[in-house]
Amino acid sequence: MRIPRIYVDHPLSLTTHELPAEAAAHVGRVLRMQAGDALQLFNGDGNNYAATIEQASKKQVLVVVSHCEPNPTESRLHLHLGQVISRGDRMDFAIQKAVELGVTCITPLFSERCGVKLDGERLEKKQLQWQKIVISACEQSGRSVVPQVLPAQNLAHWLAEATKDLKLTLHPWATNTIKTIEPIEHIRLMIGPEGGFSDQEMAAAEQAGYLGVQLGPRVLRTETAALTAISALQLQFGDLA
Repeated sequence: MRIPRIYVDHPLSLTTHELPAEAAAHVGRVLRMQAGDALQLFNGDGNNYAATIEQASKKQVLVVVSHCEPNPTESRLHLHLGQVISRGDRMDFAIQKAVELGVTCITPLFSERCGVKLDGERLEKKQLQWQKIVISACEQSGRSVVPQVLPAQNLAHWLAEATKDLKLTLHPWATNTIKTIEPIEHIRLMIGPEGGFSDQEMAAAEQAGYLGVQLGPRVLRTETAALTAISALQLQFGDLA
């Protein structure tokens, strides 16, 4: 039986810890775990912490951490995903799967054809929701480094940001493919909305140094394109075999 992995948002050491309220509710109410059961904790520092439940109720869970070891699940490819926000649960799906595939950082983007209107409190709530999706994906996939969902921004701001990373975006008529790219360890990948980037946005991306690459002869939905590109990049430069 697989040992449940639980994220905690505080430093961990070889001692007794009380799980945060949300984690305690999951362990006590959802998983119905009891004293003596084993857990694996992580807090984003790249380590796994072996723990045993000392006391468990529906509201409070005490655990004893007995061992700490590095978790070698991070890819050598550092991949920053800039994903234009899509409708419904497609954005949630793209973020979840991108984390499972090893993305390092995610920036939600607004573009001309975005089709999603978010600002103020609604955007803040979405930001928190997306970060929770990231944490859940780390728990499921075995990662112990938690990618950050950066504040959403307009495409123009994203294009203007200084970076030494290789800058890529998808273009169905590009002559370059991922196989033609020279080996590299830091990539900034920009994925457009359901209707694609406008001609003006593609021109701005090219002027900002983004290299257009194509994935094949078929037109992919935005969430499919993101995950296909990440998978191909991890296969070429990362740790997918």
